[in-house]
Amino acid sequence: MFAEISTRFIAYLAIFLFGLIVMRHGLYQLAQARLQGWLTTLTDSAWKGMLIGMLITAILQSSTAVMVMLVGLVAARMIPFTHTIGVILGANIGTTITAELITFQIGSYALWILAAGMILLLFRHRLTYSLGSLFVGLACLFLSMSGFSSLAEPIAAFPAARELFHWASSYSVNGMFLGAILAAIIQSSTACIAIAMGFLEDMSMSLPTAIAIMIGSNIGTCLTALLASIGTNGAAKKVAFANVWLNTLGALCFLPFIDELASVSMMLSEHSSMQLAHASVLFNVICSLLLLPLIKPFTRFIEFVHPKL
Repeated sequence: MFAEISTRFIAYLAIFLFGLIVMRHGLYQLAQARLQGWLTTLTDSAWKGMLIGMLITAILQSSTAVMVMLVGLVAARMIPFTHTIGVILGANIGTTITAELITFQIGSYALWILAAGMILLLFRHRLTYSLGSLFVGLACLFLSMSGFSSLAEPIAAFPAARELFHWASSYSVNGMFLGAILAAIIQSSTACIAIAMGFLEDMSMSLPTAIAIMIGSNIGTCLTALLASIGTNGAAKKVAFANVWLNTLGALCFLPFIDELASVSMMLSEHSSMQLAHASVLFNVICSLLLLPLIKPFTRFIEFVHPKL
């Protein structure tokens, strides 16, 4: 029983991550020539950097991919470290779009979307191929979400899972830690949120616990940027560490207010999945807007904490 459920869980997770990659590829093909140009020329102010970060992350559907791009551009001295903070804040907002997207109740049409995407992939024109990738990716996301929901009840029946959920719900910091570990392993905060949504739909997990996991997942995905910065210059390493500090400070500041965030999210929607998606948007938007006026002192803080980079 356990082997069957774990195999299905890994399969659904693989489908979800595959869908993200394929959808990102389709969107990237539509705007690939402009992405790095936007980063190198339109990030000279904090507000513009945040807007560009939001836009590029919405296109790539991955804040991690944007962070890796930033590390590479700073390492190549194409943009200075001080111009990256606004982009990081925008990337945190842009990555919430996928979580909102997968809450739409169109799972019953997923196979039709997949079929349309497969047909479009047969054409060699860049537009049709990109749209085909987008449709196939979307279909995979919705199919995997249905799978996560179907697995929530049997997984929650295991004593070990019940103990883990109880541990995560006992203190918000425990849930945050669980989200950070899970996101660090699968390298996708969106996939981490999708898994939490499955348990929310089955009522195996409370909304505050899911929000704590969501907040922690933002920290866990910082690992890729840290790995990408290995062997680069000091400025590029500061970008990776700035991402860790921004997400960690935001998480710690919000930790005492998780119940309030859950209450506001429940006022915005009756559906548990949408409540978590809205909470993700609220958390990232509020954190980014609060930190935006403090970019200069935050930059000095990074240079003070990491002086030898």
